[in-house]
Amino acid sequence: MSLLVVGSIAFDSVETPTDRRENVIGGSATYFSYAASYFTPVNLVGVVGEDWPDEHTSLLQSRNINTEGLEVKAGEKTFSWKGKYLPNMNDRETLEVNLNVFESFSPVLPENYKETPFVFLANGAPTVQMQVLEQANNPKLVVADTMDLWISIQRKELLALIERIDGLVLNDSEAKLLTGEENLVKAGRAVLDMGAKFCVLKKGEHGAMYFGEEGWYVLPAFPTQNVLDPTGAGDSFAGGMMGYLASVNATDPASIKRALVYGTLVASYNVEDFSLERMKQIERDALEQRFAQYQSMLAIS
Repeated sequence: MSLLVVGSIAFDSVETPTDRRENVIGGSATYFSYAASYFTPVNLVGVVGEDWPDEHTSLLQSRNINTEGLEVKAGEKTFSWKGKYLPNMNDRETLEVNLNVFESFSPVLPENYKETPFVFLANGAPTVQMQVLEQANNPKLVVADTMDLWISIQRKELLALIERIDGLVLNDSEAKLLTGEENLVKAGRAVLDMGAKFCVLKKGEHGAMYFGEEGWYVLPAFPTQNVLDPTGAGDSFAGGMMGYLASVNATDPASIKRALVYGTLVASYNVEDFSLERMKQIERDALEQRFAQYQSMLAIS
């Protein structure tokens, strides 16, 4: 089944303790789409400026990503972000943000996108995410991402969105901010009380926690020795998760658990190089190899 994603498309300039890259392809929808494309076709909605190279669009199209919903604004510039990672590679400092075309982003779904059964609302203003939801026709599964900024300045709108979606993806600090709970188990359950059917708390190198109506569990990250750039790890995690669910057309608890593993594995490849470079080097069989390693790692006799 096809999958819809709406979110940012950007140029990233990234500095890590060992290397740096300038103006590489980035953005939440970009990472998500590429990760999901290992599993299923993707309908992409986003906005870029006239400085966006055609070869970037061609790259996405080569992955069976439909770019009909990619708006190019003449005379304007693409959203850009510049950041620096601290030596622990978990914390980063944002040095510069230029919203450019993304500041006035008002997504409009092409007609053939509106029936897409699996929908992911990538990180963005809850008002914009709700605008997308209003255009979707009876989707089977809707999952949203968020961040501390929206929790702080659009809390009311975010709470209204949570009541209408199936799943919420956020990191551990965001979950604490949203719920006021320091204990992550309590935070996860509090998100369910807000109306979500399930939530996934991303914990970076420490894996992820899942909370649903049927219970909760923790999945470790895949042990990755060579972490070069964590940018987009959370988005690629979500892309792998949603891409797998769309590929099997399922939303049951067992399928979601398997999907979370695939999300974890895609993210483990993503962090091994800057931008999309590592993910461009692999195909689905590489994910299956790591899936077998992951199963073996968790096996207890």
